[in-house]
Amino acid sequence: MINNDFIKRKISLIEEELVRLKEFSQYSFEEIVRDFKKQAIVERLLERIISRALDINQHLISELYKEEMAPPKSYKETFLRLAELEVYPKDFGESIAKSVGTRNILVHEYDEVDYSRIYSSVADCLKDYRQYCDYILRFLEKN
Repeated sequence: MINNDFIKRKISLIEEELVRLKEFSQYSFEEIVRDFKKQAIVERLLERIISRALDINQHLISELYKEEMAPPKSYKETFLRLAELEVYPKDFGESIAKSVGTRNILVHEYDEVDYSRIYSSVADCLKDYRQYCDYILRFLEKN
């Protein structure tokens, strides 16, 4: 059974983090990379937003799983699987799935972060994750 409270709490946290991330979108790339605190905050916000969405994805997949489906082999695949489960359109799933690469860099390759890639992902994150939240909430309403 889908735990609506769990998902709505995660959505609320994502939305709060998006508001915080938007504050940092006003800074230029140079302003962020020159200021360790700004840089660290942007990194952490991105990581938390994406990780919370992954929590939602995994919960929905576990509850909506169909026998003919193979379990997702990667975090990226969880976004694609939600498209298969008609939570949102396939093209959106393919687009937002790319954010997993940003999360993986932040979590696993933090010694060699390409800050231009991280900075450019801020605008995508703001757009994609607002839309993600809308899709998830609409899906919950229908079910």
